Amino acid sequence: MNTVFRSLWTGVLRPLFQRPPALQLAALCHRKTDAGKEVLLVSSSSGRWILPKGWPIDGLTAGEAAAQEAWEEGGVKASKVGEASMGSFFGRKTYNNGRSEPCETMVYKLKVADVANDFPEANRRERIWVSPSKAAELVDNAQLKSLLAKF
Repeated sequence: MNTVFRSLWTGVLRPLFQRPPALQLAALCHRKTDAGKEVLLVSSSSGRWILPKGWPIDGLTAGEAAAQEAWEEGGVKASKVGEASMGSFFGRKTYNNGRSEPCETMVYKLKVADVANDFPEANRRERIWVSPSKAAELVDNAQLKSLLAKF
């Protein structure tokens, strides 16, 4: 491939043929305890620790959709959800059939009002409350580690 074509391919043509990453929305659920600030992690279907997250929901803002996922996956009810994303991280969404695709996850702060023991995915998920620094140690994604460490 000659230099001119390579430059044209990289700068102009390749982006036209690439699909944008899929978009998910995550809730960084946090609460204050006597021990300090804690954040919620839930188990994924593969057993990794993640933030509650899911797809955008018609009729809801991104923050509201993140709060809905926090309820379904972690039993968390919000007292306040950030309207603006605190950041995002990139990874791959892997489906049960083994297919995967690039995915950007926008993260929304969610101040916790209440935590229920009976919630839609209680039988499929474990949940833990840990300090933001401990959460950063437990998650796999380097960009999410950074977001948690800064929180």
